[in-house]
Formats: sequence, structure tokens, C-alpha cells
Amino acid sequence: MELIYKGKTKDVYKADGNNVLLKFKDDVTGEDGVFDPGANTVGLTIEGAGQSGLRMTKFFFEKMAEKEIPTHYVAADIDAVTMTVKSAQMFGKGLEVICRYRAVGSFLRRYGAYCEDGQALNAFVEVTLKDDDRNDPPITQDALAQLGLLTAEEYVTLEALTKQISGVVKDELAAKGLELYDIKLEFGRDGVTGEVMLIDEISGGNMRVYQDGVYITPMDLEKLVLA
Repeated sequence: MELIYKGKTKDVYKADGNNVLLKFKDDVTGEDGVFDPGANTVGLTIEGAGQSGLRMTKFFFEKMAEKEIPTHYVAADIDAVTMTVKSAQMFGKGLEVICRYRAVGSFLRRYGAYCEDGQALNAFVEVTLKDDDRNDPPITQDALAQLGLLTAEEYVTLEALTKQISGVVKDELAAKGLELYDIKLEFGRDGVTGEVMLIDEISGGNMRVYQDGVYITPMDLEKLVLA
């Protein structure tokens, strides 16, 4: 297969038609050997992490399909650790959208003078640019529009989809006695229709989840959710 892009946690290959193939890796983001879904560097390699992430992603994307939420998902091959998806046009060089239910991570580091660790948040949506050199800076709706990355209307859609998708994940986790603190999502335009849709993955590698105040690692989370 023709390699299109080599990423930190997934490689992207050209597939049939307008589709691409994502190959999940065992690399996860973090720093100094500690997992961190908000980090922009590979922090460690965990055997089986790629397959675990794909199983979770397949589960959640199928939930989104049931609710007719637009995503790039087509099919998954767990044994091959690959996912076939529709091609997507990125917003600029890529955006990450975080939905926060608790004040942790980078939110706490920035705004800690005004909030307590773990303070409840009301599905706070934050958009950042995918830019490792600039440490993924947050960006506002107005700046996104003025820089030509997406229209004001697309931003409204992006925010609404983020809250809807995050709510689905939050409810699924709550049914298992788990609490979603935050989740990082990615969006793009459908390569054919131009519709804003969810891309990338939905797994333990891009969310913080706790059970009775104790953090659950991505692979343990997959076992709890899919048990």
C-alpha cells in the first residue's frame, strides 16, 4: 500500500476509491514515559495499545452511526489493526477539539488561579491547532474564521457535534460506572461532500476517564467498556 502519512500513533495509507486505511500503532502520547492524551509527543510504547484503541474506536464509531452522527468510519479489521475510513480534508494543518467536564490537564495549568483541580465544567469546548512546534496553541472562533481555516457556520457545527459526540461517550462510560473528565476529538470535511465529520479515533488514548476518583489507563478502560 502507498504510505500517505506517518503519524505518532497511526500511519495512513491510500485505499480503494476515496478511502484511506489507518494502521494503529502501539505508541501512545505522553512525556517521560507517562501517558498523557493531551501531549504532542510519543511518550511510550505499550504492547497491544493499537489493537485496544481500535476496538474502542470501532465500538464508539458504531454508536455514532446509530445516532446518524457524521464520521469518516467505514470498517475495521481488529486482527490487522487497521481501519478503513473516508478521505477527509483537514482544517488547515489540523485541529483538535477538547470537550472538558473537569478542570484537569492543560486547562488546569492555564487557569489554575481561578479553579480547583478536578472542578466540574459544563462541557467546555476548546479548539487547538495541531502544531507541535508551537505546543498546540488554543484558537478562537474569530481567529479560525479570519485565518480562513473554517467558516463561522462550520465552527457552530463543530462545537455542536463535539458536545453531542462527547455526550454519547460520557453516557456510555457512566453506564459502566466510569466518569469522563475530558476527551480530545478531531474533525475534517468529507472529501466528497464537504460535510464536517468526526475523524481519527475515539479511544482511551484521547480521553481521561476515572472510576471513584482513580484514573483508568487506556487499556484497562477498553476492558471495562467492552466487557
